[in-house]
Amino acid sequence: MDARTVVIAGASGFLGRHLSEQLVERGHAVIALTRRPTSAPDESSWDPYAGVYERDVIERADVVVNLAGAPTIGNPHSRTWERKLRESRLTTTRLLADAIADSTRRPAYLAGNAIAWYGDHGDEVVTEASDSRGDSLMTSLCREWQAAADPAIEAGARVCFLRTAPVMDRSAAPLKQLRLLTKLGLGARLGDGRQRMAMISLRDWVGGALHLIEHDEVSGPVNLCCPTTPTNAEFTEALARTLDRKALLVAPGFAVKIGAGPVAGEVLGSIDLRPDVLEDSGYSFRDRTVHEVVRSGLAPSTD
Repeated sequence: MDARTVVIAGASGFLGRHLSEQLVERGHAVIALTRRPTSAPDESSWDPYAGVYERDVIERADVVVNLAGAPTIGNPHSRTWERKLRESRLTTTRLLADAIADSTRRPAYLAGNAIAWYGDHGDEVVTEASDSRGDSLMTSLCREWQAAADPAIEAGARVCFLRTAPVMDRSAAPLKQLRLLTKLGLGARLGDGRQRMAMISLRDWVGGALHLIEHDEVSGPVNLCCPTTPTNAEFTEALARTLDRKALLVAPGFAVKIGAGPVAGEVLGSIDLRPDVLEDSGYSFRDRTVHEVVRSGLAPSTD
């Protein structure tokens, strides 16, 4: 296919770095949005909180990808953490959507989001056609996050919402912490462990994002998750087995609710997720099951 110019917000983050590397390897041009002054040809300065960006950069883009946002790992009882989590996502998403709407070319927009948009669906199979339930912190945030991209949709741009499951890689949360705990013999099932726990390997997340960048026919919500969603107990056992450890501990549900506070719904809730849009559009997953995702995530080559 033809080489494309891809503008990425959050290019210095974990996912952004890996996506940028693969885009360049495939012959695409990447321009990273950075909040520091720069004259580098593959970077562009912006200040989303001041509404400042270089308009010609958006005009030259074929695709804009937003992966910017404050870390989700933090103190869930902190109002400051919650405010930064929300403001960083809504502000960047809305500014880029407005920039695309104001442009002449209307580049495609891959807007970051998360599977928390769905809320707890119990044992039901969840696809991109499923509804959003409940009003937990992360579910409510994901709804606002998605709505912030409305200006780009209204302007007629192709918009994909990246409903991302936890990306399992030993160099990043959550697998980095869970790997350490399990190696110490502290791996534990959460509650009864029957809740479905969607996830994806790093290489499939990058592969899925590349697929969306290169295939113009795909738009709307896209689940970035492995095709077979394990239970929390199945994931805990798979991780322990791969690390040659036992996982005999249980974190009681009441303790998880106290510790996780406003995000307890995401920890104990169940989303039996399927990546229908990606598979229907021709993407072939490399890691389809929890065992494949864990093995891929722990492989030294993903450091």
